[in-house]
Amino acid sequence: MKKNSIQEEILEMSTYSIPMSVQSEKSVVCFVLLSILRNFDVVENTHARKTTNKFVFSLAISYFCRMMRKYRFLFVIVLFIGVVVALVTCSIPSKSQEGEEEMAGFYDADAAARIPETAITEEVLLDIDIPLPLKGVAEQILFRKNYIVSYNKEYKIPNWVAWHLTAEQTNGDVKRPGNAWHEDTDVPLPRATREDYRGTNWTHGHMCPAGDNKWDSEAMYNTFLLTNCCPQHGKLNSGVWNQIEMSCRRWAERFGDIYIVCGPILMRQEHETIGENQVVVPEAFFKVIVCLNDHPKGIGFVCRNTEGNQKKDFYVNSIREVERITGMTFFPHLPKKVAEKVKNGRDLEEWK
Repeated sequence: MKKNSIQEEILEMSTYSIPMSVQSEKSVVCFVLLSILRNFDVVENTHARKTTNKFVFSLAISYFCRMMRKYRFLFVIVLFIGVVVALVTCSIPSKSQEGEEEMAGFYDADAAARIPETAITEEVLLDIDIPLPLKGVAEQILFRKNYIVSYNKEYKIPNWVAWHLTAEQTNGDVKRPGNAWHEDTDVPLPRATREDYRGTNWTHGHMCPAGDNKWDSEAMYNTFLLTNCCPQHGKLNSGVWNQIEMSCRRWAERFGDIYIVCGPILMRQEHETIGENQVVVPEAFFKVIVCLNDHPKGIGFVCRNTEGNQKKDFYVNSIREVERITGMTFFPHLPKKVAEKVKNGRDLEEWK
């Protein structure tokens, strides 16, 4: 027998609009047959298939209403049990949720929402766990080949700069260019210019240093954007700050790779500014570093924007302390156990 003839015969036996109370036995038989035909793809005609679907749906609704009227009290009990089971089920975390806690690697969902599709690759995004968005602070996220910047248009300096430094990137043939500082046209006017620094007692203090970027000429040139620097005391720049930068390169070589975030610290006071564009001079600087290989560890540094003639040991802080001082949340997507360890560490001996 052809499919269409089977279909027509059954459809002639029933109409989806016939109440179940009138043709209950006939409807049950049709329901079973139509379900079988649908499962075995016997009903091919589109109109017939729609009619079948309507019939099955109508039958189910009619049966449900009939049972509810007949067994109202039982229906209430079943409904109550269903609600309780649903609530209990929702309160239990799934295995996938538990697994996310232990997930290795970085992913910043907030940052992902702020990233133009062409600005940065997924690979780079997964390699840099940027701080959480700042509250009540001007913030423009800038993506470079070698680092990410949170830029503050009110102060004309970065809020923070973050990058991933690998052992391979600590060496290279690219030379530091002379007289390379230049405006960043990706940020609005007014913005810092080279003229703002001229005739002042402040130097261009790199956040992501040139020494970390000898591996690529574009990366090196990017470090001389004025959105990657702050007015910094010359002795701090060539002293303790430089020592910390060199230590980071040694650690990247020794441990394979490290993650770094650094930036200015602005005290609750009136800030000194330089130049026509009133570039703010920070009162201090921070740098936080984590290593996730073998035995995860973290450390932080806070340096006042002064002569900086003390050894770097005197500027050591935990990342938690730096978070408290800056109001920022660093490496927000670390697993909890790892974050607890690296954010509370401040022992330089672990890095030797």
